Amino acid sequence: MSTPPLGPRPEPVASRDSAFFWQGLRENQLLGQHCDGCQRFRHPPRPACPHCGSFDWSAVPLSGRGCVHAWIRPQHPPMPMFGDDYVVALIELDEGIRLLSNLCEVGAGEIRTGMPVEVFFIDVGESGARIHQFRPRAEAANG
Repeated sequence: MSTPPLGPRPEPVASRDSAFFWQGLRENQLLGQHCDGCQRFRHPPRPACPHCGSFDWSAVPLSGRGCVHAWIRPQHPPMPMFGDDYVVALIELDEGIRLLSNLCEVGAGEIRTGMPVEVFFIDVGESGARIHQFRPRAEAANG
């Protein structure tokens, strides 16, 4: 039997480089940092492109679709704000970048590397902050 979360999740803390990402989530949109120089996506957000060194970039909407690259069900130390059955997953998005998130709506015994997933958003705290979460894609779950 799982233990429900105790208290709210902590709110994300935006930096100058990541503020666009967190603002996008508040608007139910997953945004990626896209280099205007070499046309590659990068994550986590940073001032300069690690591929070409350009400081020029744009915030671009991402599909929110990808697959499970790796996952873990943390055991210790307990984090009461998450409950006891949460899954942390590294999601490889269709655009080629990877995001660390939670994988929801699936039992640990059903998770597999390469599982198709899609993003959804949840509220955290009282300031209107939102975070991204992933769940199995509907078409993948149905066949």
